[in-house]
Amino acid sequence: MADAAFESFEALLEESLSAESGLEGQVLRGTIVAVDGDFALVDVGLKSEGRVNIKEFARTGDEAELRVGDEVEVFVERYEDRDGQIVLSRDKARREEAWNDLEKASNEGARVEGVIFGRVKGGFTVDLNGAVAFLPGSQVDIRPVRDITPLMGQPQTFQILKMDRARGNIVVSRRAVLEESRAEERAKLMAGLKEGMVLDGVVKNITDYGAFVDLGGVDGLLHVTDISWKRVNHPSEALTIGQTVKVQVIRFNPETQRISLGMKQLEADPWEGVAAKYPVGTKFAGRVTNITDYGAFVELEPGVEGLVHVSEMSWTKKNIHPGKIVSTSQEVEVMVLDVDPEKRRISLGLKQCMGNPWDDFSDKFPPGTIVEGEIKNITEFGLFIGLHGEIDGMVHLSDLAWGVAGEEAVKEYSRGDVVKAKVLDVDVEKERISLGIKQLGEDPFEQATSGLRKGSIVTCTITLVQENGVEVEVDGATGFICKSDLSRDRGDQRAERFAVGEKIDAKITQIDPKTRKLSLSIKAREIDEEKQAMAEYGSTDSGASLGDILGAALKQAQKDKE
Repeated sequence: MADAAFESFEALLEESLSAESGLEGQVLRGTIVAVDGDFALVDVGLKSEGRVNIKEFARTGDEAELRVGDEVEVFVERYEDRDGQIVLSRDKARREEAWNDLEKASNEGARVEGVIFGRVKGGFTVDLNGAVAFLPGSQVDIRPVRDITPLMGQPQTFQILKMDRARGNIVVSRRAVLEESRAEERAKLMAGLKEGMVLDGVVKNITDYGAFVDLGGVDGLLHVTDISWKRVNHPSEALTIGQTVKVQVIRFNPETQRISLGMKQLEADPWEGVAAKYPVGTKFAGRVTNITDYGAFVELEPGVEGLVHVSEMSWTKKNIHPGKIVSTSQEVEVMVLDVDPEKRRISLGLKQCMGNPWDDFSDKFPPGTIVEGEIKNITEFGLFIGLHGEIDGMVHLSDLAWGVAGEEAVKEYSRGDVVKAKVLDVDVEKERISLGIKQLGEDPFEQATSGLRKGSIVTCTITLVQENGVEVEVDGATGFICKSDLSRDRGDQRAERFAVGEKIDAKITQIDPKTRKLSLSIKAREIDEEKQAMAEYGSTDSGASLGDILGAALKQAQKDKE
């Protein structure tokens, strides 16, 4: 009887133990009966209580708040450990619960909540209410995120991309959620977008020509010229990636969905009333902002720049790069030369704020003054001589020497020679000074012709016989008798009738100081003699023939000689 009772108790005990051991791997609801240090004692209705670390009751980054009597769900890892206690786990219970919820959400395509709490190779770890998921680095945001620290420990919404319960793998994406939300915002924004609207945006990217601004689901281009009224050489000077900016929609094309944005349009236009602020002829202080091959830009006030053309930079330095006269950021004084508000252009002058050396030279060295200087350059048309005030004067080839061709006379000079010259003319507007070296001495042509008058009969010496006439010399001056003026009779108009050294009488018909030559005529002399003979020895009333008159004149001339 006792044996039967023992066997019955053993069977019942084994059945009980078997039933309780079958609870391993299951989630049970229990009650906290005590909190001892870092552990909580949980009664799940079995023969003994289980100990669970308090940390397992807290979400990642939070502290656990437990009280005796709280009901919690725990996972039975082992029915009894070596100390005779049930091994329980709140983490595994939460994980099992979370996996069930996540599988449901994955099947329905729903979003899930989680917290990024750690970094791993290629991405980050996310706590999905107990289940640990992997967040690839490329799935954190729509655009690359340099610093993820602000997202750590903060509740985020994720989309499940893949999950494998058998392997315990879950892959989530925050980017997918943002893109979906962005698409909704983009559609809403594009539907209500109009030119002139003022919006808040975030600088997304910076290029050489501008910046792309995220308006919340749609990007707009902020061109470098629309960032500020003042000069901006590169967008990075005024903007940084991630910066929040207020912009205005300048242009919007619904077909291409291109949006042009502006920041300076939200500020007052500094060009309004610029003509009144900067009247022509007034001087202002400015700062050099940019230097080009053709001049320098000077900022008169933020947003208002004028151009100093290279020709208006110096009175004396020509064909020189503007960078050798001024430098960027240099403070300069300029004069307003012209204002065009419509084209937003102001022409400025730098040299006008300095003394004009051409005016100074004109006052100190009027025409006729003797000056001295060094030959700076020799060209095909003359000499350039350095003068007072760092300006140059030119001696033309024709003003080098009297009676000598300029091409020959210039051979007597070399660069660096110090010479004297006479000021012939000063043209301040054209910035030209004409000099003469031959004018330092008397003109031999003027000396030779000082006693000669047009119409006078002179004795000439033939110096050269040419086909078209003869060249003669008269008291040191050179003259020429053309073929048609060699005789009154056409048959005698032959140059070969004359010889070099022969003396002849001729009439001066022209004295030309420019060509420095006399024009003479034997024909004109003969006609004058004929008229004189007619006047003295004959008349229309006497009935004498021309031969008789000339014969009488010749006889009289012969007597006068005797």
